[in-house]
Amino acid sequence: MPAADTRHMILEATRDCVLADGYAALSTRKVAELAGVPLSQIHYHFGSKEKLVLALLEAENERLIARQAALYAGDEPLSVQWDRACDYLDQDLKSGYVRILNELIAAGYSRPELAARLNVLLGEWIKVLTSAFAYRLDRGLDLGPFTAPQLAALAGNVFLGAEQSILLGHENDAHPIRGALRAVGTLIADAERRAGLTPAPTG
Repeated sequence: MPAADTRHMILEATRDCVLADGYAALSTRKVAELAGVPLSQIHYHFGSKEKLVLALLEAENERLIARQAALYAGDEPLSVQWDRACDYLDQDLKSGYVRILNELIAAGYSRPELAARLNVLLGEWIKVLTSAFAYRLDRGLDLGPFTAPQLAALAGNVFLGAEQSILLGHENDAHPIRGALRAVGTLIADAERRAGLTPAPTG
């Protein structure tokens, strides 16, 4: 079997195991059994459990960063793009990406090397957001006293915090997380109208 196919099978099995058992309880032996490969193949291709899960996250992150960059590179109003980003959050929750990311973030609190890798991955999201906000601010959008990097930091951390709360099940009528996120798009649309821009209606 080609090495690329073996890696793919291992990564898919890893995703299933992390979603079922969490990172802390992840067993490379179970991953190997689910992938239908010898345990030695995991060590050959990835070296350790941590590197295995990081490889899975990095592959997903690369794909999703490209998706976000394409979103914000379009000519749609920022309010419409924000609303679509909320749709993407739902997709990423269903795919398991959000769970895997947050499992590794928790592990990174006590593992500096892992935290450093995660900071690089998260930094790619912030770069995309910073560019998106900078472009809109340059066109006259007024979002208060914030700079583009500050807006990117706020947006990135709002989504990260929302993801953690949703994963914990802390979303209900008294804490309408996704509704609040979408309402931010309405605020942006109002700012676009005041700036003389002509956004399409947000959904």
